[in-house]
Amino acid sequence: MTETAVPDGATDERAPGGTSEITVPEMSLVVLVGVSGSGKSTFARRHFRPTQVVSSDFCRGLVADDENDQAATPDAFDVLHYIVRTRLRRGLLTVVDATSVQYEARRQLIELAKAENVLADAIVLDVPEDVAIERNAARPDRDFGPGVVRRQRKDLRRSLGRITREGFRRVHVLRGAEEIEAATVATERAWTDRRELTGPFDIIGDVHGCRAELEALLRELGWEVTPTGATHPEGRTAVFVGDLVDRGPDTPGVLRLVMGMVAAGTALCVSGNHEQKLARALNGRKVRVAHGLQESLDQLAAEPEEFRRAALEFMDGLISHYQLDGGRLVVAHAGLKEAYHGRASGRVRSFALYGDTTGETDEYGLPVRYPWAREYRGRAMVVYGHTPVLEPEWVNNTICLDTGVVFGGKLTALRYPSREIVSVPAEKVWYEPARPLAPVDGGTGRRDPGLLSIDDVRGTRHVEVRHGGGRIKIREENAAAALEVMSRFAVDPRWLVYLPPTMAPPETSRLDGFLEHPAEAFAEFAAAGVTRVVCEEKHMGSRAVAVLARTPEAAAARFGVADGSSGAVYTRTGRPFFADPAVAGELVDRLRRACAPLMDELASDWLVLDCELLPWSAKAEGLIREQYASVGAAARTALPEAVAALEAAARRGLDVGDLLADTRRRLGNATRFRDAYARYCRPVSGLDGISLAPFAILACEGRATAVTEPHPWHLELLSRLDDPLITPTRHVYADLDSAESVRAATEWWSELTGEGGEGMVVKPVLGPAAPAAPAAPDASPGSPGPTRSPGPTRSPADPGPSGEGPETGGRAARTEAARIQPGIKVRGREYLRIIYGPDYTESLPVLRERFLGRKRSLALREHALGLEALSRLAEGEPLWRVHEAVFAVLALESEPVDPRL
Repeated sequence: MTETAVPDGATDERAPGGTSEITVPEMSLVVLVGVSGSGKSTFARRHFRPTQVVSSDFCRGLVADDENDQAATPDAFDVLHYIVRTRLRRGLLTVVDATSVQYEARRQLIELAKAENVLADAIVLDVPEDVAIERNAARPDRDFGPGVVRRQRKDLRRSLGRITREGFRRVHVLRGAEEIEAATVATERAWTDRRELTGPFDIIGDVHGCRAELEALLRELGWEVTPTGATHPEGRTAVFVGDLVDRGPDTPGVLRLVMGMVAAGTALCVSGNHEQKLARALNGRKVRVAHGLQESLDQLAAEPEEFRRAALEFMDGLISHYQLDGGRLVVAHAGLKEAYHGRASGRVRSFALYGDTTGETDEYGLPVRYPWAREYRGRAMVVYGHTPVLEPEWVNNTICLDTGVVFGGKLTALRYPSREIVSVPAEKVWYEPARPLAPVDGGTGRRDPGLLSIDDVRGTRHVEVRHGGGRIKIREENAAAALEVMSRFAVDPRWLVYLPPTMAPPETSRLDGFLEHPAEAFAEFAAAGVTRVVCEEKHMGSRAVAVLARTPEAAAARFGVADGSSGAVYTRTGRPFFADPAVAGELVDRLRRACAPLMDELASDWLVLDCELLPWSAKAEGLIREQYASVGAAARTALPEAVAALEAAARRGLDVGDLLADTRRRLGNATRFRDAYARYCRPVSGLDGISLAPFAILACEGRATAVTEPHPWHLELLSRLDDPLITPTRHVYADLDSAESVRAATEWWSELTGEGGEGMVVKPVLGPAAPAAPAAPDASPGSPGPTRSPGPTRSPADPGPSGEGPETGGRAARTEAARIQPGIKVRGREYLRIIYGPDYTESLPVLRERFLGRKRSLALREHALGLEALSRLAEGEPLWRVHEAVFAVLALESEPVDPRL
């Protein structure tokens, strides 16, 4: 096998043992080249997945119902090119199975790869002409004569002389049937893909030959520095954003230090435009000697030849950018817009080296750079340099670390993931700048990370979530409804860091007299592979989120709220519970004092809690009076009179027995209906009579505990709160492989609902987003042991509102639907009268046909978005990034789902 086209008779380079090893990028276009009968389809089936292969024959069949209809070839290739373009845009390995022996056919495919910024490889299957003719003759669907093969073979021979110059990264030529049969194919990751490296990182801005400042900064960061390398006692990794060279006093010293760190594996470095230009000059290329290049050339001229060769090899080998920490961090010299992350092309490298320019020059003769960071909305943090600024400032989720050390500014590093900025001052002005240092974006268009923009939420959007996978689609009409609520009624957006998700009920019960029962919830989790669940009392109140800071100073430092407040308590739609600011402030202060021991234990100056505010009537008094009480009063007034009249008629001998029985039943139902809602009403005055029942610690400093900690951890810590304001959340655990344990939990539910309780919420002990770790001890009977992570769900498929699957949003929707429900609410028989009406028990056959699919889909999506918001909050991301997920939860609330579920 050869990796470049070679003329006939040349010696092929073969792997040991006679096998030919081919490697192709895992994100690339692979073009199979060969005459009809060369074995391309067989080769593709052997070495690639069926979904990765796009065949011209298959596309011909799609458009003509006949894979051999040559008249359909133009339309077939239109389809083929569309599929290829779409797959490459999505970053998928794509293999084209067509003859591709003509230059024009290959050119169109290479242009597709370039347009999507992916690499292209060609694999040429070069078999003898008689072999191809014999194979075609053996196939009844190939009725063309040997002349077709001869023409294709002639085109192929013509191609082999120039195919390596057409734009392919590599051309792999397999000669003869034996070499094709023996070949192996493997994929290789892009050099930019270091997502397995999670840090922690020290990302260092443009050094420009300032060795003394670099050593000082490394020591400030805790590194142990020598002239030829540095190590960190905590195992941190340095990442250099490029422009190590030029302008400064000691380019060789900087290169020697950084080269040693990279060689030792303690550092990574991307290419800067100055490294690229210096390498070209050292390679003898014609370059314009300006912007400090002469200083580097003079300094390197005094170094040994061996060092110059090593430095040139190092600079030549630097790549455009790195993806790190699972794709959450991207480092590129001049930045990189989201569409280019992980891609490879001249366009990507140019952007990474020089940024995006408008084509204009400023008054100093320097290029005017397009402010790409203003429009950046990517999930990955992008750290870059290139354009010197006075201070490193966050613009959306990007930051520039070039603070002009060589111009007398300072050398700056970003500690990741903590986002701490560390700088050391320049020893002197080493090089006069062509223009004065300016703020980010030249002081214009800079976005305060604490401010929100309507453009972040307007229109149809897709929100990336990490817990549940993929993207969640937010429709334009839903976003408009949410914008109305949030802009007019919500609390200060700086407190609005989370909105709780809806929750789905279990499958409908078939037990006599029941619509919902624990048996179905337990069975669903057991079928999904969950062995242990926690059953939490479902408080009948109003869902509340409490964001608390220890002091007003802590609130100002963490949330940017400097009005003297220390938190907020708001509803599941983001509205304040109390219109009177004094009452709202008193509630926050009392809750903050009650939770002070919790803050101490978590070593955090702030908390976010998921709670229920009790009683229900505190928020819903108007609703109770206008809807429930009016129905109850009317029924309890009219129905006794109706019963009395029917009883009198019966005594007179009239046949009203059935009507009398039905009316008595309706009176009994009306009484039970009134008793059901009355249980959740009690007089309140200000905060007198108010309590909160917390059941989850959502986040604290540096931790999204809703994601990282299992449910028992939350309940155990919250059970320690001892304050009259706090109502505990009672709970029990159930081992689903123990009939006795399940029976005990069911009886506990029956007692709760028999006493007038709403019911319970059943959750996997570890939770769908929590890591598989031993559960913490709990304060209820039966301490849970280690529990394995839940398996895949058995929840039914759900055609979403537009038939796109369980989530509106394609692949991400289907991925999310593959998860189990984070919690299932099981409500009591009498409580459900409030939801479905006094006489719902008479309509159970109809209600049992209720459709749960959309409600479950909504619960999963809102849960994933809530966890995403908390993760972004804990990681210190800008407020607009947190609000993107929070707003999406509110937007989904306007989807057409039965509100009674």
